[in-house]
Amino acid sequence: MDSLPWQKVLVLQNGFLGDTILTLPLLTEIKLRFPSVRLVLACSPLAQELLQDHPDIDEIIVDDKKGADRGLLGLWRKAMTLKSMAFTLVLTPHKSLRSVLMLCLAGIPLRVGFRQSVASFLFHRRVTREPQRHDVERNLSLLRAFGIAPEDCRRSLRLPSGPGAEAVVQELLGSLGIDRRKMLVGINPGSVWATKRWSAEGFAHTIQLIKKNYDCEVLLFGGPADAAVASRIQDLCGGASVNLAGKIGLREMPAALKLCRVLITNDSAPMHMAVACGVPTVAIFCATTPALGFYPFSDNAILLEKDLSCRPCGSHGGRRCPLGTEDCIRLISPTHVLQAVVKLLERKREGAPAGNKAFSPEFVSV
Repeated sequence: MDSLPWQKVLVLQNGFLGDTILTLPLLTEIKLRFPSVRLVLACSPLAQELLQDHPDIDEIIVDDKKGADRGLLGLWRKAMTLKSMAFTLVLTPHKSLRSVLMLCLAGIPLRVGFRQSVASFLFHRRVTREPQRHDVERNLSLLRAFGIAPEDCRRSLRLPSGPGAEAVVQELLGSLGIDRRKMLVGINPGSVWATKRWSAEGFAHTIQLIKKNYDCEVLLFGGPADAAVASRIQDLCGGASVNLAGKIGLREMPAALKLCRVLITNDSAPMHMAVACGVPTVAIFCATTPALGFYPFSDNAILLEKDLSCRPCGSHGGRRCPLGTEDCIRLISPTHVLQAVVKLLERKREGAPAGNKAFSPEFVSV
């Protein structure tokens, strides 16, 4: 294979944090096949915080499209920055007009993207985005432009802990009086989209059931935006959990998640983080469906959902239930979640996905 384009490579994924995590197997595959490549990731500020220590990424460029880089002037400035870096190749799974225009203005000599992207004619090589595949495989399919199929890739989704992160987490847990001799169970109750969030009441009741069945510590994860829902869950469960929302930075999140025997989570970025950290995962899918291709990329996960004709109500869920019933949330019970937790805890703990196969969770329609 011609290695000439693989000298200084840019991968642009400036979407949601979860989308960027699912781009990691593409970065890893590029590094495996072209070890001498200078590999640069352009991503959001949140993704930069999480991935700054990732060993497969040589450099990160922040594209703050909702902040400092917003608007036409911001797009132009970012394009000129990329142009000055003299990339030989760019691959992007992001399909927006802004992304395509920025790469074109940057004058990168070989641009690869999806055929379904807006203004895809500005790419030099176009690949079909297959909607039935998991997003990990869709991202890897960009390598088809060079004769590499996803089936021939390792599909390695891994998120190592950064230097010093474990010590920071251990100190925090110690300061909160968490007994590390006990099993740790993680819960991630947040999501950007309201209809992707299981109920606070459901999480609280689940915590009570877990504490009744196991001698464990239950940790509530989340960012500053999740503090309110985490506090409500804490109140509803009678203080039976430890609220870590807003207390652990993204850089330390992998180290914190790896301490958990299982994570219970909504369809959100921490779900993908847990999978990349090799943590057994119970994923609660409310408004969204696995058919969208963003389910846990792991054999060590269980996905719970209620089969309803109204799902999905959007590609990301929505701000509110369009029918006003919230059946996709209400009809999943804490007992269903506990059963999934018990099943995962009885399995032998496994690592993050590796090898040459497609990974998928156990799908359970309640």
